[in-house]
Amino acid sequence: MRLIEKSKFPRHKVCGEFFSPEIETELGRMGLWPAFLEAGPAPVRRLKLNFGGREKTARLEESAWGLSRYAFDSLLLQRAMAEGAERTSQADGMVRIRACGRQISASPRGRRLFGFKAHFEGPADDAVELYFFGRCYVGINPVEGGRSNVCGLGPEDVLRRLNFDFDETVRQSPAVGERLRPLRRSMEWLSTGPLEFRQNFTIFDDNFPAGDALSFIDPFTGTGLVSAVKTGALAGRAVAHGVPVEGYLRECRASLKRPFVVAEIFRSALVSGWAETLAPLLPSRLLFSLTRPQFGGK
Repeated sequence: MRLIEKSKFPRHKVCGEFFSPEIETELGRMGLWPAFLEAGPAPVRRLKLNFGGREKTARLEESAWGLSRYAFDSLLLQRAMAEGAERTSQADGMVRIRACGRQISASPRGRRLFGFKAHFEGPADDAVELYFFGRCYVGINPVEGGRSNVCGLGPEDVLRRLNFDFDETVRQSPAVGERLRPLRRSMEWLSTGPLEFRQNFTIFDDNFPAGDALSFIDPFTGTGLVSAVKTGALAGRAVAHGVPVEGYLRECRASLKRPFVVAEIFRSALVSGWAETLAPLLPSRLLFSLTRPQFGGK
């Protein structure tokens, strides 16, 4: 087994670093749940949605978790190496599982989306918080070590007007500014983009796409990491047992299509300015449940 990674790994990445409750089942099947807990993830028990002056809160039925991508990727790398994986930066043969990240955006300049992230030190909460403002949004949730991850997304025209100054960007929301007032940023802002939300269930070179290479969904759903773990595990089992690519993709499509469609509808409301008006009519738990991937019990 070869693990191909062209860049430094592990490394800090722009990521919400939020693991929905399903992660316990997925990592348990791989025997990684004890190692995950040893990494010290922060429990996330509540959901907060803020739309301008309106805020909705809900208690999660099951605990979610916050863990940095650096810590999580380190955990996965250690396990792969312990299982005998050969690490290399060059692909010199057929690649069976393609977990190469999201596809390049085809949106024209000025209309593209960019993500940003930094860790903050200070009082942490047990909630995943989402703040929607001015066609941007920022998510805040605790991670290991008492830190908070602050991760956001915004359109190019808004970010360019602010000179891609992410400190200034988050201050565009008075609610975010107040939330971050007692905190101190402990790392430089990271950014990524341009981003395009897309799903690709077509066969390409007879390999198995997984993670963002298969489905890159709007990060506010909080399903990206669980979906990546699940599709990666499914792809690995499919390769090991000779399951055809089309069978693997069929299961992934059935599991991931609904959350993607729901996220697209919500994003359209956000871009059009209707989200703040519609927010009071939408139960927080319903939005959370509608964006969960529905994989079978395999």
